[in-house]
Amino acid sequence: MKNPDIFKQYQTKNIFARIIRGQMECRLILETEHTMAFHDVFPVAPVHVLIIPKGKYIAADDFFSCAPDVEILDWRCVVAKVIDIMDIKESGYRLVCNSRVDGGQVIPHFHMHVLGKKQFGTLL
Repeated sequence: MKNPDIFKQYQTKNIFARIIRGQMECRLILETEHTMAFHDVFPVAPVHVLIIPKGKYIAADDFFSCAPDVEILDWRCVVAKVIDIMDIKESGYRLVCNSRVDGGQVIPHFHMHVLGKKQFGTLL
């Protein structure tokens, strides 16, 4: 079982926090004042992009209930731009956001996976 304690308080040493601070490299696709999008280092599809807010948000509920509207709108706009940049609008894509222990989240920083260029079966 994963450690639920990692979701009680923001962990400043998580990999995404280090990427935001420039302490780790990433294959950046797009960066704005509030959001970053970059290629996943362990892709499960030909297109596998991670989109993260730069703020210290642990999971989806934390981001959507605590982030200012400007950060939420910026993040949403980056999702749309990534879909265009990666040319997956017409063929289709999957957006995946795991939240907390039961949701399968591993890194305690809110993030979404954008997956494309692969046919996926139904979710359930």
